Amino acid sequence: MSRTVLITGVGKRIGFALAKFFLAKGHKVIGTYRTHYKSIEQLSKLGATVLQCDLDDDSAIAQLIEQVSQHQKLDTIIHNASDWLPDNADMPASEVMQRMMQVHVNAPYQINLGLSHLLKVNAQSKTDTIGASNIIHFTDYVAEKGSKKHIAYAASKAALHNLTLSFAAKLAPEVKVNSIAPALILFNEGDDDAYKQKALSKAILPKEAGNAEITSLIEYILSSHYVTGRSFAVDGGRHLV
Repeated sequence: MSRTVLITGVGKRIGFALAKFFLAKGHKVIGTYRTHYKSIEQLSKLGATVLQCDLDDDSAIAQLIEQVSQHQKLDTIIHNASDWLPDNADMPASEVMQRMMQVHVNAPYQINLGLSHLLKVNAQSKTDTIGASNIIHFTDYVAEKGSKKHIAYAASKAALHNLTLSFAAKLAPEVKVNSIAPALILFNEGDDDAYKQKALSKAILPKEAGNAEITSLIEYILSSHYVTGRSFAVDGGRHLV
């Protein structure tokens, strides 16, 4: 079954990997990006529709909703775009919190409301309408644990999971809404050995999860007809350390 998938934040890491994964499967991908990387050109050449959108700007979000609505078909939204400001960032604390809540809560809230009609229409065109369309929110392991240095970030990701609960109830039964809460997926280029060892020691499964762990989980969520309003932890068992 061919899907039309909207993925926010496709410029790098998980978002880029997800866009390539869906394109390789023959699905239609609409991807958003804030900063233009070479990866955006790669996705465009592979057939993705890529749209520049700064999720920190409400007018840009409104324009994105209008652009996606013109495609008429949409059955999956994956909210991957994220920002990661520490509480000691070089700006007032109120701005840190506002930016975290804007990108991780307000933007998904507006996009879900603005495009939910397309998700429902798509579901109603299927023989089995139950769970035919999907919304997936990328939260974070710290949404449950908290963070001493990224309090605003952790709070916004926890709020995003709460959106999962509310939208799952609101959009059922045609649309399933779930969260993925990752910890370490991939190290960044430039991470030194000391940092890697410290990060790995936080889990009882001391290794990188890798993008394939996420794509496999998303395949399961999309294929399921009986799971909604849930958060899937991908954290190597950090809660057991």
